[in-house]
Amino acid sequence: MTHIRVPKSELFSEDVMTTVAPQLSGYRVRRYGPRESVPIARTAAALAEKPPIAQPGDFLLTHSSGVYGGLIRFGEALRYWGKDKIFAHWSHAAIFVDEDGNIIEALGSGVQKRNISVYGGTEYVIVHLPSTTSVLDRKEAIDFAEFCLNDAYGWLTIVNISLCLLTGAKFSFGIDGQQICSALVARCLERIGEIFPESEPWHLAPADLAKHFDVRLTGDRGQPPHPEQGVIRYSKPGSRRK
Repeated sequence: MTHIRVPKSELFSEDVMTTVAPQLSGYRVRRYGPRESVPIARTAAALAEKPPIAQPGDFLLTHSSGVYGGLIRFGEALRYWGKDKIFAHWSHAAIFVDEDGNIIEALGSGVQKRNISVYGGTEYVIVHLPSTTSVLDRKEAIDFAEFCLNDAYGWLTIVNISLCLLTGAKFSFGIDGQQICSALVARCLERIGEIFPESEPWHLAPADLAKHFDVRLTGDRGQPPHPEQGVIRYSKPGSRRK
């Protein structure tokens, strides 16, 4: 694992670091702590140092608020412990859908669109797709994310994952047309050719994504935003576009 310390700038502190996952060619992981922000197209030009901007198809790992986020981390800790416990640090995931910082994510109220700015007080990492990823592949990933905007949240999938974590069982069940945050991201990445041998994409937790992409940069979690803060587009469960 290679760590590259980034010089301090107006928008980025000395704690911002980048890693390169050796087993996944081309992917780059970059952490942003509370009150730091990934550059988007309209802010990157003002920076003397040029970190990669968030592009469609890149995704973030961060934290969900309240009891729900704590339960997810507790469940993940049952699977990831010892040297792998660092992956259970994360409890939420979302995918970028444009260069303006807009993201699509699955929350308790359903799949919805917000802007990365709502996570300004929260730690997150950005996993940037390889620079060789084509515009068409990125578009296919985002088209799927947009398609899922009318999906409900996959509570039954969460129950299934919890049972598997508690019992070690391998059976899977859920409801078509429902999404959880990390599974939505994984299913989008399938569209660009990413393969997840550890489990079916719709069954992956945030810690599974962290493990798959070898995300080891962690720090102060900060304060996650309220689930309804800054919503641009709400999900309308049951109204999936045909």
